[in-house]
Amino acid sequence: VQTCALPISVNGVRKKEDIMYTQTEKRQFIIFLLMAYGLTYVLGLLMWYGNASGVDVSAFPNAQMMYPAAGVALAYLITGKKEQKLPKAFYVVFIILTVIMAVMAVVSVFVELPSLGTAEASVSAWTLLIQMVLIVGSIICWIALIASGRERRENGGLRWKKTGASIFCVVLFFVIYMLRNVISYALGGQLSDIMQTFAQPYTWINLAALIPNFFLVFVAFFGEEYGWRYYMQPYLQRKFGLRGGVILLGVVWGLWHLPVDFFYYTTPDMGLIMAVSQQVTCIFLGIFLAYAYMKTNNIWVPVIIHFLNNNLIPVVSANYSADVLENQQVTWAGVFFSLILNALCFGWFLLSKQFKQKNEEE
Repeated sequence: VQTCALPISVNGVRKKEDIMYTQTEKRQFIIFLLMAYGLTYVLGLLMWYGNASGVDVSAFPNAQMMYPAAGVALAYLITGKKEQKLPKAFYVVFIILTVIMAVMAVVSVFVELPSLGTAEASVSAWTLLIQMVLIVGSIICWIALIASGRERRENGGLRWKKTGASIFCVVLFFVIYMLRNVISYALGGQLSDIMQTFAQPYTWINLAALIPNFFLVFVAFFGEEYGWRYYMQPYLQRKFGLRGGVILLGVVWGLWHLPVDFFYYTTPDMGLIMAVSQQVTCIFLGIFLAYAYMKTNNIWVPVIIHFLNNNLIPVVSANYSADVLENQQVTWAGVFFSLILNALCFGWFLLSKQFKQKNEEE
């Protein structure tokens, strides 16, 4: 069965005839760019306005995470042939959910809602609303995905594969993530803090809770990984090679974060430092995500890893506030340290056999 998926050979090995892109693929790429980058940057201007006006912009990051996969889904729906068996119902549901979240982000700039909770532990009403939409949307997307059937999931690159290798990659990431944090805390003279955190039963309860939580909010992380790893990675690897394509993807993935770097993760005066820090994270984490996807050919592995990367932050830091990622303090020294540590933890995966496949034209 022929699908809309890009014609790339197993493990990303390029064939001479695959390097040139067809007109359909070029159309798909334009649609993807308009959704993933056009919508992100246009709404980024609104995010800048909201930030400058002192209003809550917490609805924007979750909405932005949806745009890449929505771009892929829209491209496949527009350019696909009627006889192609793709999970179209899932694509439509995901696009509708993306539109709802984008509209909520826009409205949040002009409609202020009161914070809920106490002065010491308050949470934005918009944050709660967007989380509710994520949960309901995730459940509906699961239903649409399961109902689409095995063949359509396979054609859309959505079927679970290689269980053993997939579990290995997820566990490996978890171990590296924890090791990286232990090293970071130890070098900062705070090793006792992280040891104390993991001595608390509450920490282990929250770790266990990540499993059901994933199924309730998966759409946001799928939103990025289906766009970056499933679509963009093989697209770039065809032209720039296995390693070059992944490194370039890390760069463009980092640039995609610019609005949240300047107006959410930190304050505009530290936006440049955060943007450079984001490049470090996206390039090196992107290497591991690429390794995991190339090893398993299972898009759900990068989705799970991305979920863990974001949601382990409050567990490790013992900060469970809704704004744990907002208004971070970053320094150039911290960026340099992050560069060294991430290169040691993830950079060496470029030497793995998944990146050593020779192009057939060589």
